[in-house]
Amino acid sequence: MDEQADQAGITVRRALDLPGLRGGLPEVVAGADRLHRTVRWVHAGEVPNIASLLKGGELLLTTGIGLGTRPAEQRAFVRRLADRGIAALVVELGPRFGRLPAAVVETARATGLPLVQLHREVPFVSVTEEIHTEIVNGHYALLRQAEEVHRRCTDALLSGGGVPQVLRILADFAGNPVFLETADGQLLYAAAGASGPPAGAEPLQVWEGLRAQRADREAGPPAGTVLVDVPGGGHGAGSVRARLVLPPVAAPLLPVHRMAAERAAGILAVVLMQARQEDELAARGRGDFLTDLAEGRIAADDAPAQAAVLGFGPGDGPLLPVVMRLGPEPAPPGNWAPLARAVLEELSSVGVPVLLGVRPVEGRIPLLLGLRSESERAAVADRVAAALRAGVERSGLERPGGPRPVVVVGVPGGWAAASAGLRHAAETAAAARGLPERPWHDARRLDIDLLLWRLRDHPDLSAFVDRAIGPLLTHDRTSRAPLLPTLTTFLDHAGRKAETARELHLNRQTLYNRLARISELLGTDLDDPQTVLALSLALRARRHVR
Repeated sequence: MDEQADQAGITVRRALDLPGLRGGLPEVVAGADRLHRTVRWVHAGEVPNIASLLKGGELLLTTGIGLGTRPAEQRAFVRRLADRGIAALVVELGPRFGRLPAAVVETARATGLPLVQLHREVPFVSVTEEIHTEIVNGHYALLRQAEEVHRRCTDALLSGGGVPQVLRILADFAGNPVFLETADGQLLYAAAGASGPPAGAEPLQVWEGLRAQRADREAGPPAGTVLVDVPGGGHGAGSVRARLVLPPVAAPLLPVHRMAAERAAGILAVVLMQARQEDELAARGRGDFLTDLAEGRIAADDAPAQAAVLGFGPGDGPLLPVVMRLGPEPAPPGNWAPLARAVLEELSSVGVPVLLGVRPVEGRIPLLLGLRSESERAAVADRVAAALRAGVERSGLERPGGPRPVVVVGVPGGWAAASAGLRHAAETAAAARGLPERPWHDARRLDIDLLLWRLRDHPDLSAFVDRAIGPLLTHDRTSRAPLLPTLTTFLDHAGRKAETARELHLNRQTLYNRLARISELLGTDLDDPQTVLALSLALRARRHVR
């Protein structure tokens, strides 16, 4: 990079070489080793407090009126300019000063401020215009370079390239490795550029080093690193989809590199959005197929060919239907693509053919898995359920404090059985909400819950619950010692009092007293099988009635 284009400005040395200042016969009397400083703007002024009007990086033109007459004033004037971070002080000799005072020169040398005296009068307006034109031209040159990177990235995409090609073009231009990370700092892609990684280091080694530095510093990446957000199009957490990271590993990074990264970020935003939309459309398409199969809109004879088009070839073994339901409320639409991708990545280790779809409206994920034999059902179900839950956690769809996702595993069989199995598993997943948490539920063991769920809107079911356990529910609303947990545990253990007492950590007499109180409130005999059946059904039905 030409030094006159550094930092989107020009250097002090370049400014002194331009005709305007060169005609004043400039003499550098301090800071000759710092003429590489960047001039971002030019300012002319004669007031003593001129430093307060500057922002840093200016070349200040003056005839010295504001310097003051006393050495203390002159030293303070120069020191304030140095503290402000101006690029250089240029004093035109003339009526005010025939030569620069020693206090001015000594202070400039002590503070490292480039100090220049002009032996001839020059029109400050012409000097300002000339330098500003040079700065603006340099800025346009940087823009042209950044636009050229943008054009190359666009051409790469139009030629079938993707994110890696865009990052490689940016890495070539910056002369440094480039990384694309998630908004929370997880690495997505890395590129070293055509010249290869610096000092023989692979990009991932560089990344690990940067991550360790960030962890140690706890204050962000190393100095000089360029960070550019890839917009996500949403608000809050959704406003950033990813982040470009350009560390100064092999060479310093300049403003033009940030400009190029910002233009590349815009392209990456479109690429990532398109990828997400394509992923989501594909996942929804698979979900539509599985739903149509479950609801009988696709014949069993036609299903294998349609599934093959979707990339599912299970072989001759049985098909295992599985459904996961996320919760009572569907997840936000934009999260389904990363959810499907995360679940599929987790399922890649299961080792069986998988057809996974999403149904955002119902808030569920239907799957078909190809087994080698029915004996694999339990082992595969364990691994699939773990993969599904891990995928939900990775995609951020699990609501803190909310209900956990429910996974239901159906009965293995052929394509004809898969239709009924998917439908049964989907309904059972809705009916299983509120049951004690398990890695997965066996659809065959929840038929009673499914029947009660189907009757959830029937007034007779609500009336049945009120008749069977209403007095107990009324008691527990006002009592400090609720009895419903005792009845639930007693029924879960099929009336075995010793096991019930152990689980509730009660002595037998206390349990007997509680059961007697329950019998009194309900007006029933807890040793009667018909009573036990009715109470068990009422407790199950209570989860579904409004």
